[in-house]
Amino acid sequence: MIKLLVIYLVLISSLDARQNPFFPSKNETDIFSSTNKVSKIEPLKRATITLPSTARTLESVTITYKNLDGSIVTKKELLGNSVDWHLPIFVSQNIGGDEKKINPKITSKSSEPLTKVASLSFISLHADKKQFNLLTKDKMLRNFLLTKPHRIVCDFKRDINIRSYAKKIDTNSVIKRIKLGNHKGYYRVVIELDGLYRYKKTLIKEGYAFTLL
Repeated sequence: MIKLLVIYLVLISSLDARQNPFFPSKNETDIFSSTNKVSKIEPLKRATITLPSTARTLESVTITYKNLDGSIVTKKELLGNSVDWHLPIFVSQNIGGDEKKINPKITSKSSEPLTKVASLSFISLHADKKQFNLLTKDKMLRNFLLTKPHRIVCDFKRDINIRSYAKKIDTNSVIKRIKLGNHKGYYRVVIELDGLYRYKKTLIKEGYAFTLL
């Protein structure tokens, strides 16, 4: 009987029992839990990002956020949309924002008339937003871009003796001011812009049309 009792005790002690049930065994993995201390963080209302005047396309948006376990994750969303650098980019949260989508009405776009913003007897400037026309019967000799400040320079053939002309433009246009100066055999028109642009020039019946890109 004593031998059976000894054998029984040996078998019980040889089992791989956990010494303390309040600690995980070697094969178990701890689940991380944060402390009960909660730091007060202001909720996101709206963040504003201002683009430089060289921006034309928003290729992607990258968001970096922190999880409950403290890990940092970065998520990137590809876009490829054109942008107007005059307008800021907003980051915000809106409950039910997708429920109020409005389908825009598609209408045929008609060209809006440009506003005359400067005029002399032989040339006039008409502009609206990123479009402007130089109306004149004079032949354009050359046109090119200069920087600091960013401006378009146009030379027109005409023998004329006039005083220098300058005017600040206060309209719904990206043009800040226009300058005109006299040179031997031609005069120069300088269109100063509010940022960096490329442009496309088209010959029209009344003169020359410019589209800023």
